[in-house]
Amino acid sequence: MILDLDLGSPVPPYEQVRSQLATLIGSGQLPAGHRLPPIRQLASDLGLAPGTIGRVYRELEAAGLVASRVRTGTVVQARRTVPARVTREHLDNAARGYAATARRLGADLDAAVAALHAQWADLP
Repeated sequence: MILDLDLGSPVPPYEQVRSQLATLIGSGQLPAGHRLPPIRQLASDLGLAPGTIGRVYRELEAAGLVASRVRTGTVVQARRTVPARVTREHLDNAARGYAATARRLGADLDAAVAALHAQWADLP
């Protein structure tokens, strides 16, 4: 599992991590039953505070994407139908982060959309 963190982004680090994990889970790249790294380990790997990753895991659990248990850790839940409102919310958050990154890199809208189309075509 590879997560990219942009500390210069206007999107808070916890939202970057949450969004990326939600996308990995939603796309099936992290399948049901996959165990996420312990909070302290992921925080250390990303150079973030454990409380930040704890917040990410709590939000993912509230969204029904993962389940946290004392002995087994945090595990990806089976996929379920996501309400349209939640889907739109996640898309808006991801788009906001992408748009901010594209603008910071000096890309125009056409280049940003072209990059999205290219990545979309490469998805399994």
